[in-house]
Amino acid sequence: MHYQNKICWITGASSGIGEAIAYELAGQGAHLILSARGKEKLSSVAEKCIEKGAKETFVLPLDLGSSESIVAAYKSFEEKYNQLDLLINNGGISQRAFSSETDIDVERNIMEVNYFGTIHLTKLVLPILMLQKSGQLAVTSSIAGKFGFPLRTSYSASKHAVQGYFESLRTELLPYNIDVNIIIPGRIRTEISKHALDGKGQATEKMDKGLDQGISPESAAQKIVKDLAKGKKEILVGGKELLLVYIRSYTPWLFYKIVSRISPI
Repeated sequence: MHYQNKICWITGASSGIGEAIAYELAGQGAHLILSARGKEKLSSVAEKCIEKGAKETFVLPLDLGSSESIVAAYKSFEEKYNQLDLLINNGGISQRAFSSETDIDVERNIMEVNYFGTIHLTKLVLPILMLQKSGQLAVTSSIAGKFGFPLRTSYSASKHAVQGYFESLRTELLPYNIDVNIIIPGRIRTEISKHALDGKGQATEKMDKGLDQGISPESAAQKIVKDLAKGKKEILVGGKELLLVYIRSYTPWLFYKIVSRISPI
């Protein structure tokens, strides 16, 4: 029960991996702050978290694509809490379109949500963590944050940016006893591909075959929370597609031969 009585803030908590992590932490008796854009869905998740053992839930709607929304959410958090033990930056949006067919405004939006929104919230909570000289900052990257795949150019770029930012931030926070954990999902059976943007910024509403064959969000959340409690710096979660990380490292020629033929996420 590593997170019993700990104050944990999760973005992207209304569905998928974020929702599953919320339930996992609830089972440990954590105090949960749940953020996403949809208040109604968050309220439903909050009720289930209480049933599963959460000490408390605080529904805090947040749009990572809006600086005003991020600041407002932080102010609401600050009014209620004077400490934070764990922030899981899990909110984000994916993409399914060729770069040549993607409007530049769509590319900017993906970067705004996945990168700028994520680091904005992180920078707001940093003073609290640095003052208390403890806590964890976790971020959900992706296997696409390790290397690129077709139809995910901007998504992959945003996750590479997240990966680089938090790896660098980790080195800056060493004197403050703050853990920085990067979560790297492969195929997880969520609806992320249905909400992924096409070249015009519309949801594709299609389920990827690869994701449909992925591990469950519940299985992913169990591993993620377990590894967070251990303080693992990089948390790989998924199935056999994660082998690509090692193939890229040790036999890059093979990786480049097969990468364009597969859909790992």
